[in-house]
Formats: sequence, C-alpha cells, structure tokens
Amino acid sequence: MTKDELKNRTKKFAISIIKLVEQLPNTKTGHVIGNQIIRSGTSVAANYRAACRARSAADFISKITIVEEECDETLFWLELIQETHTLESNKILPMLKEADELTAIFTSSGKTAKKNNPNPKYKINNRA
Repeated sequence: MTKDELKNRTKKFAISIIKLVEQLPNTKTGHVIGNQIIRSGTSVAANYRAACRARSAADFISKITIVEEECDETLFWLELIQETHTLESNKILPMLKEADELTAIFTSSGKTAKKNNPNPKYKINNRA
C-alpha cells in the first residue's frame, strides 16, 4: 500500500468516525465516548499525514508511534461502544475491523522503522 493510499484510507476512517459519533445517543455516555473517539479517530489521519512529512527517521518513528497509539485507542472506544450495546453491532463491526487492521499496519511500520534505524535508542528489544 502506498503512502497516498494509506493517507486516503486513514481519512476515510476519520470520516467514518465522525459519522459514527453523530449516531451515538444523546446521553452522558454517548457524549463522553463521542468526545474521546472523535479525537483519537480523527487523530489517526492527521498524525499519519504528519509522519509522512517527518524530517528524519527518528521523527518518523516518533510520529508513527503516536499514530499507532491513537488507532489502538480508537479501537478501545469502538469495543466499548460494541460491548455496552450503545450502537448496533452491524454499525460497529466494519469499523472495528478497520481500526484493527490500521493498528496492525502502523505497529508493523513502526517496528520496521526502528529495526532499520541506526540509532540504538530506537532499536527493538528482541528478547521474549
């Protein structure tokens, strides 16, 4: 997948998150979860774009790690929505799948970047 394809994919994900938030109930829970997931879900796309403009390998690693964390946080909020039955599962399942796939992509990207970076600060500890 190219950088531009991933930019488009993360942007579509952000749009899906925005649309999902609009469907949350007008309750205290809906507002709290909505505020959290809209921040993390849209942050995936924004921070990936920033990572694409990184000035160095270290900068890229730092930024892609943020993308991974935001994506994983979004996955958490989606799981909460599903497990609390805040929305119907059929509205959540495709987004859960996408968040899981994006998290895997960014985790792998970060690991590869760390492995290829000559700076020992960013090396992955391969001990089990």
